Amino acid sequence: MHTLETTRQAPARRSWRRAAARWIVTFAGFPAGGFTAMLLVGHVDTVVTALAGGLITGTILGAVQAWGLGRSGPGAIRWVAATAIGLTIGLGIGATSVGFRTTLAALVVQGAVCGLAVGTAQALALRRSLGPISFAWPAALAAIWALGWAVTYAAGIAVNDQFTVFGSSGAVVVTALTVVLPVLLNAKQGEQS
Repeated sequence: MHTLETTRQAPARRSWRRAAARWIVTFAGFPAGGFTAMLLVGHVDTVVTALAGGLITGTILGAVQAWGLGRSGPGAIRWVAATAIGLTIGLGIGATSVGFRTTLAALVVQGAVCGLAVGTAQALALRRSLGPISFAWPAALAAIWALGWAVTYAAGIAVNDQFTVFGSSGAVVVTALTVVLPVLLNAKQGEQS
């Protein structure tokens, strides 16, 4: 016998799974953004290339992630702008602070700075949807993006090419660890309807 509660649980389970599956696909935004930035501005070896590369990568990543968040997200324009601004500032500060080096330690620091900046900008966009919990996003993203660079470095990717963002191996890990975001947004949207 089905109760009203069991009837509601089945669509909710499908809904969070769909939100998670859609988000996982967004890992492609990292290499797509990094590759496009490499083609347009080259290696991240000056402040100018860091800023321009961050803007290009952040815009592409933000657009892909906005699609991944769907209607439960904060709005495509706000998300793309937050991600682009965050990565522009983060890469400018992060790459410069490590002297554009590509050692494991330097890339982890750069990743943490980029993640913190992107997370801060995205948290402002998420504030209406998630409330106070959105303020945990910058610290989480700082640690996760640092891990993304560590995974890319460990995978033997040619990090000496000074990319704007970690490679596909790091992107898969980062995307899997951030899947909590669309699931939370989806749950919040479900509570409101």
